[in-house]
Amino acid sequence: MEKPEEYKKELKKFTEDLGIALFGVACVKPIKKEFLFSDETLKDLDYTVSLGLRLSDGVLEDITSFPTKIYFHHYRQANAILDQIAFKVSNFIQSKGYKALPVPASQIVDWEKQTSHLSHKKIGELAGIGFIGRNNLLVNPEIGSRFRLVTILTNMPLEPDKKLKENCGECRACINVCPIGAIKERKEDFDHIKCFEKLKEFRNKRLVDQFICGVCVKACKGKP
Repeated sequence: MEKPEEYKKELKKFTEDLGIALFGVACVKPIKKEFLFSDETLKDLDYTVSLGLRLSDGVLEDITSFPTKIYFHHYRQANAILDQIAFKVSNFIQSKGYKALPVPASQIVDWEKQTSHLSHKKIGELAGIGFIGRNNLLVNPEIGSRFRLVTILTNMPLEPDKKLKENCGECRACINVCPIGAIKERKEDFDHIKCFEKLKEFRNKRLVDQFICGVCVKACKGKP
């Protein structure tokens, strides 16, 4: 007998015990064509579990107008931890007799197009973890953008969460600190090209060895 609410409750408790701060479920059947997996792989994987790991406030507060070495290390460690948690969650789901496919927290499939297997951000939005902010990141009302995401695809029947109806409101903290002016008043006007050019500059200067910044992540703190 399928029990979506009970499975969801068990999964949430399991992930919280592993250190996960944000948990949400989405039905992704309508958008699976966007995922970079074969149709055979995705055939009955209609649900996703979206997980958010909170970043260290101490590490983020060390950032000024550019990414720091410690932020780069912290960013990579967060991704590694999320991948380990997704691995454990997938095994938990499989132990219940269902399929699970953990999608890496940070793995680029096409560097030229900057695409990955799926958008963790979009899945997180559908799963009610947060809304897309002016900074083009997922924003949780309580902790802002100070977290990293991972996704598990599954055929386990789960009760989906609802998308949040909130938005950035009067907050413009990210606009004020963006070092390249890529963040605009309307989230739809976010300048992806400007942002990526700045990320390349940071990497070329050997500040970090990956296309990351962290300045707007630091600025987005959520509710006081």
